[in-house]
Amino acid sequence: MKNERDEQFHQFVVSRRAALVRTATLLTAGDAHLAEDLVQSTLTKLYVAWPSFQRADNPDGYVRRTLVNALTDERRRWWRRSERSMAEVPDRAAAQHIDGDVSDGLRAALRELPPRMRAALVFRYFYDLDVADTADALGCSEGTVKSQTARALDRLRAVLGTNPSLALL
Repeated sequence: MKNERDEQFHQFVVSRRAALVRTATLLTAGDAHLAEDLVQSTLTKLYVAWPSFQRADNPDGYVRRTLVNALTDERRRWWRRSERSMAEVPDRAAAQHIDGDVSDGLRAALRELPPRMRAALVFRYFYDLDVADTADALGCSEGTVKSQTARALDRLRAVLGTNPSLALL
């Protein structure tokens, strides 16, 4: 039999899981498998800290911060530094295709950014959070958000500018 805490958590998961997966997919530059892992880690951490989460002044910020921390923890794993997820294992190294989908190009460009820069862009531009809320999610100062965002945009422009089919972004 479920207790009240379990029922509250269950309702939270049912109502928020899809949005968490979307956010995690953006934070991982389209890596759906890693996104699912991050959401599972985030939900586990939230369940353990459920009383703290319920007392939080900004529950959405609490969830965002937990998700970013899960991404940071995941990127620190030694085996993640040398492996990349792939839907299909190629027989040999694939050549770069210029005629690919624009969203694939954007995902590839985002993948080249460090996780914190990518997170700053995702929260600022995909979720339209202000600098203060983004700083809260990332656990840093507002000045850091501004500099990380500016650097990330410069790097994206440089990467996307080298491919004429992606210059429209």
